[in-house]
Amino acid sequence: MFIGSFIGYLKVERHCSAHTLRAYESDLQAFKEYVARLDESLVFWEADTDVVRSWVASLMDSGAAPSSVCRKLSALRSFFDFARANCGLAGNPVAHLRGPKCRKRLPSFVKEEEMDALIDGAPFGDGYVACRDKMMLQLFYETGVRLSELVGMDVSSVDMQADVVKVLGKRNRERYIPFASGLKAALAVYLEERERFLPSPCDALFLSGKGGRVSPGCVYRVVNERLATVTSVKKKSPHVLRHSFATAMLNNNAEIGAVKELLGHRQLATTEIYTHLGFEELKGFYEKAHPRAGK
Repeated sequence: MFIGSFIGYLKVERHCSAHTLRAYESDLQAFKEYVARLDESLVFWEADTDVVRSWVASLMDSGAAPSSVCRKLSALRSFFDFARANCGLAGNPVAHLRGPKCRKRLPSFVKEEEMDALIDGAPFGDGYVACRDKMMLQLFYETGVRLSELVGMDVSSVDMQADVVKVLGKRNRERYIPFASGLKAALAVYLEERERFLPSPCDALFLSGKGGRVSPGCVYRVVNERLATVTSVKKKSPHVLRHSFATAMLNNNAEIGAVKELLGHRQLATTEIYTHLGFEELKGFYEKAHPRAGK
């Protein structure tokens, strides 16, 4: 009962994504089952810090990644905060419990010259689908939008007078992203091609081959296949293009606060990972170039 109420709260009040809702519900069910195996007489929401610690230990022993354990603890911490505020629980056994240290993974990105080669030089072919595929890649790279944001765009999201695109981000937060003259010209060409193709009325900016809103799976596949022609990065996804946008902005002297706003991050610390990325690249140049770096 408590878990269902909590998930409903996350959905309605916090506007969490479907992915987050599934992950949190799965984590809480797993903890509930662990407590039941540990002591049949113990109700999981009455578990103390020692029980939570033993659960964490069992997860680590089973080979769970530190990042996964930290996420499960975050789910549990949020649940107990909710239960304390709404169901009269006395405290939160996870409040002061720290998870295992997580090694920060630097995000993959596509180099600027590789993206230039893809957008400006790669053959895409003729017709609406070819024009759409190129436009999606260009929009990802030149605005830094998320996959869900791009799929959710309507024609009305693009303001060709103000040179901005409106996106609906996480937790239904709107933001406006400016675009430059090159992208504006490409959008104008795309909108004309879309109008010629449109088989029936549809608000979506990007259409499937049948005329409905394009699916996330289709967009992912297009990005993956196209990036494979220009880069050797292991992961080739729309989110890699978002990383590429942020990295290119900072490498060309953009203020980190501006990049934070463009990406729609709530915390500056989320954006700061791209400064670490730049430093790691700088270290690479040093290690290759300095005569004593290899000694």
